Amino acid sequence: MARIQRITPCLWFDRQAQAAVDFYTAIFPDSRITQTAYYGEAGREFHGMPPGSVMTIAFDLDGQSFTALNGGPQFQFSEALSLQVNCDTQAEVDHYWTQLAAGGPPQAQQCGWLKDRFGVSWQIVPTQLPRLMTGPDAARSQRVMAALLQMKKLDIAALERAAQP
Repeated sequence: MARIQRITPCLWFDRQAQAAVDFYTAIFPDSRITQTAYYGEAGREFHGMPPGSVMTIAFDLDGQSFTALNGGPQFQFSEALSLQVNCDTQAEVDHYWTQLAAGGPPQAQQCGWLKDRFGVSWQIVPTQLPRLMTGPDAARSQRVMAALLQMKKLDIAALERAAQP
């Protein structure tokens, strides 16, 4: 029997959980819906959702488990929580940036951050970035940070150039 993931992020949507999960699972490899639960009459005075509508969807994105909840409009996403996508190549950075920005008015933000059409914040980050930003060479870290602050979608080649003395 497979081990259940100990910590599973739950994403609270108003009523867009199914659309969001369909969108995300189409973007990431090794992704699938694993379970769907529906609202019934029980608790309707609290949740206000129509019986038979989607309550929760358990899903995997690239092997990471999540839950999506249609919980109503009480809570909204903010940048206080973001999902970080680590990318080995510029092609991956470009792919995830473009795909997550599709289908609505996304908001490109500084330093590789992107808010998708559902309001979820993503960080599309090259795996090289920690190596470029850390270490004993403080001047290198500052050059990379200065370059990073000028970018929305991150450019690996430009970050590598900034790291050079």
